[in-house]
Amino acid sequence: MADRTTRAAHEGDGIRTFPFPVDLSVSGVGMQVGPMGAGRVWHADAPLDRVHRIDFHVVMVFHEGPVRHMIDFAEYEAAAGDVLWIRPGQVHRFSRTDEYRGTVLTMQPGFLPRATVEATGLYRYDLPPLLHPDPDRLAALEHSLAQLEREYVDTTTLPLSLHTSVLRHTLTAFLFRLAHLAVSSAQAGREQTDTTFSRFRDAVEKSFATNHSVSAYADTLGYSRRTLVRAVRAATGQTPKGFIDKRVTLEAKRLLAHTDLPIGRVGAAVGFPDSANFSKFFHQHTDTTPAAFRAELR
Repeated sequence: MADRTTRAAHEGDGIRTFPFPVDLSVSGVGMQVGPMGAGRVWHADAPLDRVHRIDFHVVMVFHEGPVRHMIDFAEYEAAAGDVLWIRPGQVHRFSRTDEYRGTVLTMQPGFLPRATVEATGLYRYDLPPLLHPDPDRLAALEHSLAQLEREYVDTTTLPLSLHTSVLRHTLTAFLFRLAHLAVSSAQAGREQTDTTFSRFRDAVEKSFATNHSVSAYADTLGYSRRTLVRAVRAATGQTPKGFIDKRVTLEAKRLLAHTDLPIGRVGAAVGFPDSANFSKFFHQHTDTTPAAFRAELR
């Protein structure tokens, strides 16, 4: 499943990953929902204002702004009424100076069944993390989130097994609204059911560190190269090779910026045993060398 492969792909890269804090959840269920604010954390020693990963979903609905938040080397500025969706494995950092006010939802991978995960696009990394709902959609999202929060804190009217089931159903309703907003924002409604692209995307996420070959992915997935090209281009506007290279480049940037691994080891970690080939690839896709990129950020 996507959550397992995401974690596996990042093991040993030096960027700390924090797990879902089950001990902080009401009744130990696989989700949390409540107000954002000073002092609220999802892990006792998570350095929120330093770069880190989490292995769970975070959805923040802002009541005030602006708030600046970094996700995978892109800075996003959220205003009141905006929604920020961070997915497992993404490198991110909270602002050191801005105040976060609103409601935050966190969800553990595996809390929802696979069919719901697929239907709600929980691992659509191609969709934008920052969403700007119109007033009607925002009101519907906030109403749905408020209902989820009421169910979350109500631990007395149902036994735990039924309480958890109600939470899953209520959470699913909220996520359908959120997913529809995300897809609409990207003008990519037809991509939601594109099984060819979603299988390719998941395969790349699992194997990009060792496999850069479009033909190899096509053979593994049982598609012709032409079918794969058509599906990836329709979903992203890129070629399959461009999609793979973009993912490899992102991971290389992460490792160069946030670890002290030698450049040769960074290259090996993303599939380039020869450091000269890695430097050539990185320069081709970033117009700078790995050493210069690292030096610029430090």
